[in-house]
Amino acid sequence: MSFYQIILPIFTIVYLLQVFVIQSWIQWKKTGIKPYVFGNTDSPHDYCGKMYRLMVIGTWVSIALYSFFPDQYSYILPFWYLEFEWMQHLGAGLAILSFIWIIIAQNQMAKSWRIGIDYSETTTLKTNGLFKVSRNPIFLGVVVSYLGTFLIIPNSLSLTILLVTYVVIQIQVRLEEEYLKTSHGKAYSDYMDDVRRWI
Repeated sequence: MSFYQIILPIFTIVYLLQVFVIQSWIQWKKTGIKPYVFGNTDSPHDYCGKMYRLMVIGTWVSIALYSFFPDQYSYILPFWYLEFEWMQHLGAGLAILSFIWIIIAQNQMAKSWRIGIDYSETTTLKTNGLFKVSRNPIFLGVVVSYLGTFLIIPNSLSLTILLVTYVVIQIQVRLEEEYLKTSHGKAYSDYMDDVRRWI
């Protein structure tokens, strides 16, 4: 097995555990509130949640085929003309950077961090730290992580996951902006004027 065949599944497990599972458990212990708030309805909000789950599954399929079933990896159409060592190193750098970036942003959100929108509560508006340079640093980090994965294992599935995730996040961000405008009024409108959506 190559270096990335070994390290990519390990890194992805650590990434998902830290960013979603451990952070959710910490939030629940601190606040008594479960931060995962996507439901099972057919609303645009909950549909985004379903798409996120599919993207995680698709990523695992791509990584599993690359790392553990190399003979079947060809079925997801690898872009052999993009398989350069320097691109893999760039992808790994972006993945690590996004991991650190997301953890910092989650800690700066503190008790306001949620996976999805809880329409029944009004969380504190965060404008400090990374939120001074991006209104959506966590979503930005997620997109960068999928870009990193694509650069490490460029294939039709990892590209599809990157593109679909980007579109779904664009929808989710706009839903959150509407919620925050309603919750925080002028304070959020002023924040939107001062800080760009991405960076």
